[in-house]
Amino acid sequence: MWGLPGQGKVKALIMAKNIETNLPKEDQEKLEKVGLDFSQKSRSATFIQQDDSVLFNKSLLEGIEIEPIEDAWEKYPELKTKYYGKAFKTIDKDYPQDTRGGYFIRIKKGVTAEFPIQSCLFLNNKQFRQNVHNIVIAEEGSRVHLITGCASSKAAEEAYHLGVSEFFVEKNAYLNFTMIHRWEKDVEVTPMSVAIVEDGGSFVSNYISLSPVRNIKMYPTAVLNKNCKATFSSLITAYKDCLVDIGSRVIFEGPGSSAEIISRAVSFGGTAIARGDLYSQTVDIKAHLECQGLIVTETGKIHAIPELRTNYRDVDMSHEAAIGKISKEELDYLMARGIPKEEAQSLIIRGFLDVNILTIPEEIRNEVDRLADQTLSGGM
Repeated sequence: MWGLPGQGKVKALIMAKNIETNLPKEDQEKLEKVGLDFSQKSRSATFIQQDDSVLFNKSLLEGIEIEPIEDAWEKYPELKTKYYGKAFKTIDKDYPQDTRGGYFIRIKKGVTAEFPIQSCLFLNNKQFRQNVHNIVIAEEGSRVHLITGCASSKAAEEAYHLGVSEFFVEKNAYLNFTMIHRWEKDVEVTPMSVAIVEDGGSFVSNYISLSPVRNIKMYPTAVLNKNCKATFSSLITAYKDCLVDIGSRVIFEGPGSSAEIISRAVSFGGTAIARGDLYSQTVDIKAHLECQGLIVTETGKIHAIPELRTNYRDVDMSHEAAIGKISKEELDYLMARGIPKEEAQSLIIRGFLDVNILTIPEEIRNEVDRLADQTLSGGM
């Protein structure tokens, strides 16, 4: 059941049915580990793309549109003139235009989706280059959670994923975007995204990458107008021979807004870079940046790069960063209680990668917590 503001509970237009994709069981299990609910019972809409092919898309809730981006362009010609590339042009940033595929999602004015929308981008061929462009529009007063699970099969050796995403959060709307990545160790990944948040709107970005990958480079940006709120949270790990370069930027263009950037990074021998940039172009804003890193092996590297920028006095901006190793006292404490060293170390790392830093509702938090447990137990 889902709710619409002012209408109480309403039924979904279409009864949820199990998604059939003809994917091998092993690949289905991998997609489940990045949050894909094949039953759709706890989702309000679904989009799945494998390489360049859309395997499934369906909305179960009135007021939510979800479809391949090319179909949306045919249906709504104004998408290309009004939205396509607009978010990137707002910050004068170039973006690849030779894309193919991706999703279009629109949450209509005043609609609240009680269950999240889910999308999945999957790589399944050797050396395949998946270049997608996604557009998400949360119209005035709408509220929605979007879970995007991205993964690759074992067959997708040396593959590449580029995800260009533009988010438009209209007046007093709320958009919560959770991205869970689970790639193979020789895959390269470049997500690019910009969110434009209008007056009174809220944008939340949660990013989780806990499995080996050759490299990930991303620097999502949110542009806030008046009385807006933005939160970026990330949980990342860097295994041997991996480069994970994760950043977040918030640009304040209107007064009365606030933002928070929080990251937790663990190095198992790879390089993790945690960047954060808070840039105020106005007065009366509040912003905080926090980065904590944990190096597990001697060959690991973590770089914390916080940046605060403003030309105004009437702002409240702060940052803190800390990098360290597993505490010998904590390890000895657990081992003294009969816990083997490796298990004790795993418990400490799991506690450090605290899902509670993510801004997600309880039911999704429990799901992400379970996914993190599965991923880390397999990875370590």
